[in-house]
This record gives sequence, structure tokens and C-alpha cells, in this order.
Amino acid sequence: MLGKEDQMQAVLEEIVRVRAELGYPIMVTPFAQFVGSQAAINVMTGERYKEVTDQVIQYALGLWGKEGAQYMEPEVKAKILNRPRAREMEKFEVPDVSLEEVRKKYGGPSLSDEELLLRYYAGPEFVDALKTAPRRKEYLDARKPLVKLIEALVNRRDAGYFYIRKDDFTLSAGRSR
Repeated sequence: MLGKEDQMQAVLEEIVRVRAELGYPIMVTPFAQFVGSQAAINVMTGERYKEVTDQVIQYALGLWGKEGAQYMEPEVKAKILNRPRAREMEKFEVPDVSLEEVRKKYGGPSLSDEELLLRYYAGPEFVDALKTAPRRKEYLDARKPLVKLIEALVNRRDAGYFYIRKDDFTLSAGRSR
């Protein structure tokens, strides 16, 4: 939480309130992220729903399913939708394009499904920038990658705690205050 770990308990309590106000969405991806992010924003800004994510606005508009928008608390829904961004988003229409049209526009039949989706949703410029970006080599030393990672984390003054898990191996460490 960006150096605000002391507010974790408040965020956990806020998650319960936000979930109830949003009509108890199922807590799986992506809805769990919507609820958790909104709760953290509420706590960090100090005012409930002062700032709202686009995804929560979309949820209130019914773009993630009509049922979610139906079960929201009316006052909260009104607060979410009574902002310029919500008025912008309510004009959104889901594009009616075929997979064939998307393939034709973004690279043809040889393009992988993953890259096709990235090009369609993020834009070809973004994908091209990712492909041409220099690779970071800090942790690519196959001889001792974990040692190098831990050394780098230890030397960072902004990292107060880290947790690493792979298969049945777990490592957690924190900086004493």
C-alpha cells in the first residue's frame, strides 16, 4: 500500500463496507480487485468514493453485468454516477466486430491470440513499445538469481517487507524499524 501498511486494517474493514454497498459482488477476478481497490482508495483519500476507478463506474453502469448495478445501494450508486467520468462512460457502446475483422486489422492469422488481444485492447503502439524496450538484466543471472534478487531488495531503502514463494519454498523478510 505504498508505504501505508499501517492502514491495512482500515482497508480490510472498508472492503466489507464497499462490498455490501456494491451489492455483494462475487469476490473473484475481476470483482475482488474492484472492491479492494475502491476500499484502498477510500481509506487513502480519507473520503468515501471521493475518487472512483473506471471499473467501479462501469460496474455501476451495468457494463459488467446488469445484476451488479441493480443490487447496489442507491445512494452509493448515485454518488458514483454523478461525476463527469461516469457521464462520459455511459455513452460507451461495445464494439460489434468479428474476430476475423480484428485479425485483419491487427496483424493477420500468424499473430498469437495473446498479442492480438494486447494489440486490440492496449493498442499496437503499446505492444510495439514493449517489444522494443530494453530488457532488464538485473535478475537474469541463472547462476544465483535468488541471491541477486535478495541483495537488490536489501539495498532498497523503500522496501520495508518482501515475500517470495515458489512451490513449497517460502521466504519472507522485513526491515526492523
